[in-house]
This record gives sequence, structure tokens and C-alpha cells, in this order.
Amino acid sequence: MSALPTEPDVTFVIAAYNAADTIVAAIDSALAQDNVTLEVVVVDDCSPDDTRAVVQAVVERDPRVKLIALDNNLGPGGARNAGIDAAQGRWIAVLDSDDMVYSDRMAQMILRAEKANADIAVDNLDVVYSDGRPRETMFDPAFLEAKRVLTLEDFIRSNILFKSTFNFGYIKPIFRREFLNDHGLRFRHDLRIGEDYLLLASALASGASCVIEPMPGYVYNIRQGSISRVLELHHVDAMIAADKEFLRQFTLLPAAMDAQVERTKSLIQARHFLMLVDSIKRRSVPDTIRIALRDPAALKHLRMPISVRLQKLKKTLLPSALSSATPARN
Repeated sequence: MSALPTEPDVTFVIAAYNAADTIVAAIDSALAQDNVTLEVVVVDDCSPDDTRAVVQAVVERDPRVKLIALDNNLGPGGARNAGIDAAQGRWIAVLDSDDMVYSDRMAQMILRAEKANADIAVDNLDVVYSDGRPRETMFDPAFLEAKRVLTLEDFIRSNILFKSTFNFGYIKPIFRREFLNDHGLRFRHDLRIGEDYLLLASALASGASCVIEPMPGYVYNIRQGSISRVLELHHVDAMIAADKEFLRQFTLLPAAMDAQVERTKSLIQARHFLMLVDSIKRRSVPDTIRIALRDPAALKHLRMPISVRLQKLKKTLLPSALSSATPARN
């Protein structure tokens, strides 16, 4: 194996928590990239399983792989930040510990980004189900080809709860490392849900340009029972607080601000809906009436069975929860 370049084309950052069963496939797919130089930084977030030992065995056979073993569980944002801080690549690519990438992904994305002098690139995803359902491509490639670039307005608008017909929150961007460092951008380590959304939104609000590769390069694995992660009220409250801080930090153009206003309304509506569901489960008639009077719009979501609406809400708010081995989870 040849020596690792001092500045490889890309650093894959893989945050791992209880990922012993899937991490090798993720790492191997990163190492198999064609026509780019690379390194893989795996950050083990205090996994109680054999993740560290499994990754260490890969490190010993391939010098392009580096293991960072954290002493304390930092969650997905903190673990990924440790990987970004250690990265040497010109580009940063986040890969979840139970997903994979196609071998031509990075070459295609970097080529498209550097031709456009862009700071970010996103691509399509293939969704693979463990229950035998056919593989699906998440977005119509023709739709993405027509868009060509992802704007802050588009990104925010696709993350409006209950209304968005598609969600760019599932995409896995690659970032120019220099741009992240120059603007002091990292994942919010205090967010356990929505940290991916906020980093990309902050980069776009900082003036980054983002190009779209329409063909799928990322393989998103969905395992049976993987929608079981609990969505709690404090998760939504944390996202509302993070969005408020985002607005204090950045001045948005009118179109993006209009989208943000709608997103904020939808988060508040989601909060009231979760409160309403809780009051119904507790059979508290006074609380149910009070919440319904406070936000009548929350009532309309009861037209759909609560279990179905909750699952749809979780799919919107918890893209990473679709993978059973979500990285860096407490």
C-alpha cells in the first residue's frame, strides 16, 4: 500500500456507535473509491460492543484508515466534529456506519463541484430495504438534473413538516474542508436530531454554493424495525431553539426567510401535535382541550391515525433514524 498523501482528495468521516456488524462494509465501500486519493476517519463514540476492535483490525491492514476512540459519548454531531478536526482531505464526506457508497461517487461529485467552483456537492441516494423490497432511487434523476444547484430556500422549504413533498434532509453532502474551517462551521454537538440539517443550512447561509449530482452515489440502508426510535417533545424543542439561533447568526434573503417562517410554524405545529398525542394517551381531557384551542391546526392531523402520522413525522424529522445502527447515539 502506497503512503497516504499529505492532503488526499477526500476524507470520509464515519461516526460509529454499536456498529460492529456493519462498519467494515461501510469502510470498505469508502476505500473502494475510484480515481481519488482518500483517507477514512472512524470515530468510535464509546460503543459498548466490539466496534473499536473491528475497526482496529481494518486499520492494521490499510494505512488509509484512522480510528479515533472517544473517552466520552458525544453524540452524532460531536463525534463527526472530532473526525472533521482530524481530517486532511480537501473534501469532507460523512458516511453513516451502516450505509455504503458506490465506487465512482467521490470522483463524480468532486468533478462536478470543482468545475462549478462550488463549496458543497450533494447527490442522489439509493434506498435498500432489508426485507427484500426492491431497491429504490430516492429522487428522480431528471428532477435533480433540472435543478442543478441547491439553494438555501430550496433546502429549508423541503424541510417544512407536514407540507414538503420531498425532503433534502436525507441527502449526504460533501463539503470543501477549507470552507468549513474558514467559516468555523461544525455540527451542533448539543443536537441529537437535526444536526445534519443545521450544518448544511448554515453553510448555505454563509454563502456556499452547492451543486447537485443527479445520479445516486450513496446507499441508504433501511433495516426492519428501524423506525422505532422514539421522537420526544424535547427533540422538537431543541430544533426550534437551534433554528432561533440560526436566525440570530445569519441574515436570510427574503425567499429563504419566507421558507424559514413556514418551517418554524411547522415545528411549532409538530410540538403541539406531540403534546396533543400525549394528552390523549394520558386521557387528560382538559389538556387536550387546552392544546386544541391553542393550536386548532394540530387537530387536523388526527384525521389520520395517530400511529401513521407519528411515523410520517419521524421520517421527516429523523432521517438518520431510518438506519438501525444510527451512529453516535446514546
